[in-house]
Amino acid sequence: MDRFVIDGGYRLTGEITVGGAKNAALPVLAATLLSSEPYWIEGIPRVRDVLNMQKLLRFIGATITGDEVVTKHIDQSLAPYDLVKTMRAAVLVLGPLLARCGEAHVALPGGCAIGPRPVGMHLDGLKQMGAEIHVEHGMIHASAVRLKGAQIRFETTTVTGTENLMMAATLADGETILDGAACEPEVVDLAHFLMRCGAKISGAGSARICIQGVDQLNGTSHGIIPDRIEAATFLIAAAITQGDVVVCRVQPESLANVIDALRLAGLEITVQSDAIHLRAVRPLQTIRVSTAPYPGFPTDVQPQITALMSLANGMTTVHETIFENRFSHVPELIRMGAEIAIDGNCLDITGVPRLSAAHVMASDLRAGVALVLAGLAAEGETCISRIYHVDRGYERLEEKLGMIGAHIRRLKAL
Repeated sequence: MDRFVIDGGYRLTGEITVGGAKNAALPVLAATLLSSEPYWIEGIPRVRDVLNMQKLLRFIGATITGDEVVTKHIDQSLAPYDLVKTMRAAVLVLGPLLARCGEAHVALPGGCAIGPRPVGMHLDGLKQMGAEIHVEHGMIHASAVRLKGAQIRFETTTVTGTENLMMAATLADGETILDGAACEPEVVDLAHFLMRCGAKISGAGSARICIQGVDQLNGTSHGIIPDRIEAATFLIAAAITQGDVVVCRVQPESLANVIDALRLAGLEITVQSDAIHLRAVRPLQTIRVSTAPYPGFPTDVQPQITALMSLANGMTTVHETIFENRFSHVPELIRMGAEIAIDGNCLDITGVPRLSAAHVMASDLRAGVALVLAGLAAEGETCISRIYHVDRGYERLEEKLGMIGAHIRRLKAL
């Protein structure tokens, strides 16, 4: 397996550009199953999860050439386990396949081991829309002559559940109302894409989304929004190395909570229309962080902020409210000299003057990139194995960081 080797202690400076959002590209790609007409999608990141989604779409019958995606003929309404076992977002093909084909057979998905993320709310919503569903031998089997509009209330916020049911509802008979819907920018981006295809959607970005079903959708062109989690990661990379970095191609409003936290930690931040300039001008200060659904502090940035706060002056508390197992980075950070205690779903972090290099292992996507950040600041040479987790969500990470002064290289597996 490939691994990263990082010679730490170098200050990052310069400009770095954010790529397309993985978590926006995945549902948009799944939504191409809703129509037989061609789509042109710009800014699709070439990360492992997206490549796996494209592989799944080709298996189903899509033709993908560059930015063009065509699903004129669906060969089979099947998403087998071998193609979904490493990617939880594969469940997003369930709604579109069911809406277009009247049936779908999708393996229960895999993904990062950061706690249970059940698909029950997806299935309950589809049942309310008239689908017959049963789960057998690890496969979801769903059928419906045509889905019917329904009023669906989510018990807890679910991004993929909101996206799946919104896609399914575009071709349903009548109006569907999603109450308690996720408000993430990626949900809004999907709604914009679907509306360009002829869908009738209102309320995206709020807790109530209304979808009026139509008979068919058309193809369109679309540009994927910037990846706010990648942008936050780059900002924290600058902070942890006491750097001076401009992060370009961002939507600053989607990062408001992260920017506020970094300012409270003592970082100097200047926000422009599509860029954020971060300068480390004073010692890091401790903060309190609690993850929450958007627009709260993102759970996907919790491991990175944990790495940063391990070098702050004093005690930091981090409260994880979304996933129960999202602390797998902590033992590896401790190996690098961090002082962190786990107390239920909270972390008590006592800042240390410096981190030291070590051999560590990535256990999931965001945990892996947190170790990269720690390695950038650590004294000595850090080796991070199992970086295929990082490749799931970051495109050419070592190249991008290298352009602003990081001493990081990828060692290929023998």
